[in-house]
Amino acid sequence: MYSWRYLEYRYLHLYTSDKLYIFKIKQILYNRESNKGMSSESEEENKEMKIIMLGAPGAGKGTQAKKISDKYEIPHISTGDIFRANIKNGTELGKKAKTYMDQGLLVPDELTCDLVVDRISEEDCKNGFILDGFPRTIPQAECLTKALNERNEKMDYAVNVDVPDENIISRMSGRRACLNCGATYHIVNIPTKKPGICDRCGEPVVLRDDDKPETVKKRLDVYHAQTKPLIDYYGDQGILKTVDGTLPMETVFDEIVKMIEA
Repeated sequence: MYSWRYLEYRYLHLYTSDKLYIFKIKQILYNRESNKGMSSESEEENKEMKIIMLGAPGAGKGTQAKKISDKYEIPHISTGDIFRANIKNGTELGKKAKTYMDQGLLVPDELTCDLVVDRISEEDCKNGFILDGFPRTIPQAECLTKALNERNEKMDYAVNVDVPDENIISRMSGRRACLNCGATYHIVNIPTKKPGICDRCGEPVVLRDDDKPETVKKRLDVYHAQTKPLIDYYGDQGILKTVDGTLPMETVFDEIVKMIEA
């Protein structure tokens, strides 16, 4: 196909006696090419990106979710944040959730789904969002799929950050936290300058109960029983993307970007 510049050259030589005609042809061809470029840019800008992050506790999916959020300027949404915001703002859904939480009960799947759908309906989610920590079970996933279908929408990607259990236990049992200022470290990856002492405030750092090997093992057992089936669920929908979470953090992120931009 000839470019408008080549056609302009031909018209200048074939119809030099009609300058107005030449000008109009040039204008039409130029506008057509310009609009094509604008259309392409517009499509890129308007491309929606609805992502679910999957992976065992300690796999690093939260870290990757934050990096994806920063790159594509879409909100990183966790159920914990949703619960806190709705309870703080005194919404009807928040009040319902609080009645369960105050009793030490799990918030029902349907109510959790309603809270998530309400959040992703907000203006900042119009170009997409990242769900981190939801869904956790097949019933929650089915509830989300149904709610999105009713809006003529669907999830675009389910990104599974895959890390073997033994790696996760090693990672999490190596964590250390300062209970005084909240700083966190890792005995291998982010060690304190002085062994056992917080760099920031000088107080001792400790291994939290949640990070002890026996606790991590229990959390992994729950993950395998309740959450891992989601890998098959989203695999059947054709939107599953799996990345090797044992790679360096930046490499994992680069691989995720390649997958969702392919």
